[in-house]
Amino acid sequence: MLPESESKLNGSSRPPLDIASLVKQHAGENYELHAAHINPSNVRTLKTIGFDRCYTRAEGPYLWDVKGEKYLDLLSGYGVFGLGRNHPEVRRILKEFLDADYPSLVKMEAPLLSGLLAAELKRRMPNELDMVFFTNSGAEGVETAIKYAKCATGKPALIHCKKSFHGLSTGALSINGDESFREGFGPFLPDCRAIPFNDLGALEAELKKGDVAAFIVEPVQGKGVNIPAPGYLLEAQKLCRKHGALFIDDEVQSGMGRTGKFLAIEHDGPVDPDIVVLAKTLSGGFVPVGAVLCKKWIHEKVFSSMQRSVVHSSTFSQGGFAMAAGLAALDVLDRENLIANAAKMGDFIGQGLQAMVPRFEFMKEVRWRGLMVGIEFGSPKSISLKIAWTTCHALDKSLFPQAAVIPLMDKHHIITQVAGHAVDVVKLLPPLVINEADAKWFLTAFEDVMVQMHKFPGPAWDVLTGIGKMALTQRAR
Repeated sequence: MLPESESKLNGSSRPPLDIASLVKQHAGENYELHAAHINPSNVRTLKTIGFDRCYTRAEGPYLWDVKGEKYLDLLSGYGVFGLGRNHPEVRRILKEFLDADYPSLVKMEAPLLSGLLAAELKRRMPNELDMVFFTNSGAEGVETAIKYAKCATGKPALIHCKKSFHGLSTGALSINGDESFREGFGPFLPDCRAIPFNDLGALEAELKKGDVAAFIVEPVQGKGVNIPAPGYLLEAQKLCRKHGALFIDDEVQSGMGRTGKFLAIEHDGPVDPDIVVLAKTLSGGFVPVGAVLCKKWIHEKVFSSMQRSVVHSSTFSQGGFAMAAGLAALDVLDRENLIANAAKMGDFIGQGLQAMVPRFEFMKEVRWRGLMVGIEFGSPKSISLKIAWTTCHALDKSLFPQAAVIPLMDKHHIITQVAGHAVDVVKLLPPLVINEADAKWFLTAFEDVMVQMHKFPGPAWDVLTGIGKMALTQRAR
């Protein structure tokens, strides 16, 4: 006779899984389950800032929680849901694919769908990129780019920017410009050097050392939403050519139309990256998929013979379901003119926020490129508000923007985020499907939040002080 624990896992007497019933049965238990089995620290964080909601339905840019409350999602899964959630056309295509019983991951074959998706991606590039490797994530794409660069050039060093974010796997973490993510995980890859963003002099100084395989850069930095000076990317590319280094364009978050062009790097003119890394919105929000596009000569250095034809590979690369999702995402992006909508709605939100800057002392600057928006706060002039600013930063350098993020969620049901550690920036990554009514919902809410933040003392400051004291207590333990 089987032990009780083993018999529970024995499927012989169990009915088939009913996922809808299972979800309904355990609705609202999210945080208890995560605290017990997945990440109790993250549960504490979400509860502290009031983000411990249990969502049960999603459509386009909206979410509904277990109580039936509607939310506007301006985070879009860190950019994964560029097409919105549960897009009906992507769902239709994926259902048709599943119903076709089509073979996937045979491995000893050349899959049809990956060839078709590669051709579609190449067609959208601003320059000639010949070969495509499919990945499961942006971080895996960055790992691929690192390997390609070292193999193609025979050089060891990698240059990246301070405040950069290229993923959290070991290689990607080696070129991560935020120490808060790196702490405790070293030693990292050798010869990875950080330079200031937007500093061509610093880049050339490193390139002159002659050991640089590649310079990797986000055309809009995700942490802080930092936008390059006009011509920076174009000149950086030229410097890389001059010194025999590859120019890697990390478009994991900024690509796929988010900034009003298919690639954010296109805002800088006739750029010619050697490698482009894509992910997030390419998935359609249904299944992980990323892509690395490169020039033919780089590919031929890596896959230089039949014996090396699979020298770089990934088990789930080119999975049929993922390739179908990528093709569906591109189709929706084109037919619904979402790139143009990203430019239009980005300007609507950005200009609306910019108009508030003269009215509110805490608002320092608004930066945006399409639907990648950063709202930076700065020290105010009024003595009472300056006291509030100083107190918050003394408690925790990442605390102040929560004064906007928390009430946007709690009072207005709008999901946003702080754009990194120790930065005074609120970040928006709305789905590309948002409309003018959604944008007005946010702008009206943000204006209300600013009015409340400029009342000191007041409820916003009571909440922040409590969170700050809690953080200090946790650090002291």
